[in-house]
Amino acid sequence: MLRPAHLLRNERFATWLSASPRGLALAVCATWVLIGLVGHDPWKSDEAYTFGAAYRMYESGDWLVPKIGDTPLLETPPLVYHGALVGMMALSPPFALHDAARLSVAVWLSFLLLFVGLTARELWGGNHSWIAPLMLVGSAGLLVRGHQLISTVPLLAALAVGIYGLALAPRRSQLGGLWFGVGLGFMFLARGPLDMLMLVAIAVGMAFVSPRYRNARFLKSTATAIAVAAPLIIIWPLALHLQQPALLTQWLAQTALDLRGMLVFQEHESNLYFLSVLPWFTWPVWPFALWSLWIEGKQGLSKREVQLPLVSFVAILAYLSLAAEGRDVMAMPMLLPLALLASIAITRLPRGAINAYYWFSIMVATVFSLVAWVYFSAAQFGFPTRLAEHIFRLQPEYQPEGRILAILAGIAVTLVWFVLVFNVKRSAERPFILWAAGITVGWTLAVLLLFHWIDARKTYRSMVVELSAHMPEEYKCVISQDVGS
Repeated sequence: MLRPAHLLRNERFATWLSASPRGLALAVCATWVLIGLVGHDPWKSDEAYTFGAAYRMYESGDWLVPKIGDTPLLETPPLVYHGALVGMMALSPPFALHDAARLSVAVWLSFLLLFVGLTARELWGGNHSWIAPLMLVGSAGLLVRGHQLISTVPLLAALAVGIYGLALAPRRSQLGGLWFGVGLGFMFLARGPLDMLMLVAIAVGMAFVSPRYRNARFLKSTATAIAVAAPLIIIWPLALHLQQPALLTQWLAQTALDLRGMLVFQEHESNLYFLSVLPWFTWPVWPFALWSLWIEGKQGLSKREVQLPLVSFVAILAYLSLAAEGRDVMAMPMLLPLALLASIAITRLPRGAINAYYWFSIMVATVFSLVAWVYFSAAQFGFPTRLAEHIFRLQPEYQPEGRILAILAGIAVTLVWFVLVFNVKRSAERPFILWAAGITVGWTLAVLLLFHWIDARKTYRSMVVELSAHMPEEYKCVISQDVGS
């Protein structure tokens, strides 16, 4: 061991820390879920309008129709807004309204990680099922977008619930059908009927490839799912019909238009967009998913453990490619089946690959942490000079403030990282734990040290303050026309 490591290594602590990798993984996941949810404004553009609509509901008491001002937002049903509302009502004060709203995301992320872990346990037992949530935590695509107040996050949680129901259905038909139905219903409430088709396509695909999903038991599961999902799907459109039927007609017309856009090919669409973002968005999950397919071989294609995540990935990718909404945020559902596939490889990696991933994890997290400190030094103290000039050129309105608590917290987080590196004992799981922990440490340092600068760049606050200063006092709002057209 390197001599400086003796300062951070304690055998009794290392033994205790490594005795329960599942507990360590839980601590990493819990930290990752909570970090980054408070302390910054709603970011442009998705989060800003989501919070704006939730705040309008909060002020008006109208929970039925999300609106910005008096303009209805009918792109999605109101699940994400209702979650934000509950957060605002329960947690503000002490938190600011936008932070309290964003804390609702922690609930969706917790459900996401829980049900991905449950699915992994159902598919191949409980020994390493906790690796699948760690794969999600360590993925590049979920880090920033997963901590934003956007409708894709509850959609992701609902998809995880539905896939768990499909995994459980062959063994416990009614309980599996119940979770399948809950997933369908909440996918509808999160994003509407079209995105719900992802889960439907997965179920149909499994019926094609596996005899376990072509029998009376799965038919019973499907009937249970329909019975559970139907009230969840009907409740919002029915309430809309009873109170504002014109808006229901408008929503149905928009949904039909979106469906037509999926089915009719247009030259300007980029149907390969999601394949193009796959390598970086799902890093480092996809190499392990490919390795799992390789080691399982042709025989693995007949196993439900491989079939369900593989069919899920193909169905999700096909749906997203048809939808042709070329935005990285919509790629998030692809992470779920890839994480499930990747976790198969944990016990069957060559020793050389395990060691390489271990050192790669340490290198990436350490460099990430060092970069955070260097950028903070440039933004806060003006050193290095050229980097500081570049930072202030990108965001001239940023004003450095006294950040002694952030500095102390950042030092503590950095020390925690090195303590983990020198005290987690060698095992097949160690690289996966350290990768997820390293990403969490880097994310925490970014939150502590850089979010003030990032927030100044991503918020609408300065624009609104300047606009308010130039508005006559008798005017309390701004009317928009053809915004975004």
